[in-house]
Amino acid sequence: MAKHRFSNSQSGFSIIETIFATGILATSVVALAQMFVVSVKNNQAARTGSYAVSLAEQKMEQLRGLTYGFDTIGLPITDTTSDTAQPIETPNGGQGLNPSPDGTLNANTNGYVDYIDQWGNILGGGTALPNGTVYIRRWAITPLPTNPNSTIVIQVLVTRERSRGTADQTGSTERLKDEARIMSVKTRKAQ
Repeated sequence: MAKHRFSNSQSGFSIIETIFATGILATSVVALAQMFVVSVKNNQAARTGSYAVSLAEQKMEQLRGLTYGFDTIGLPITDTTSDTAQPIETPNGGQGLNPSPDGTLNANTNGYVDYIDQWGNILGGGTALPNGTVYIRRWAITPLPTNPNSTIVIQVLVTRERSRGTADQTGSTERLKDEARIMSVKTRKAQ
């Protein structure tokens, strides 16, 4: 009869090796899931921020397009009546390029704010939020201290419709990560 020999070496994995490998795999999957959540949040903030920049540039171009120069005989002329807070700009009923009161970037100030819906449509101005508001666009017009009669500083802040916390305190210049704040200088030019 043939003798069978048994070997003491066994092939395969032990239960401890399997548990250890499963633990490493589970830890990796949890870390990957957390990175995915962070990535989704950052992409959302970037998309919101990019759209906010586009809305801020749109308002800046509208304000820079208002009359601020000299007439044909050299007298200064400034558009102080255009209403830029309405869906269709009107030549009367607004503030135009009048210097804004303090705090217009921190609070909804009539004549220096408009509201935007999710499709980018202007819902109007005023101090009360209209239904459907997604973005709030505020602006400030300030004469340049060194040349107040011929140069103004225009600032535009676009934020989501939500509480900004301490960023809305008077004197704060804080910009949150999904917001846009741009600034431009406009000088009088001959018409």
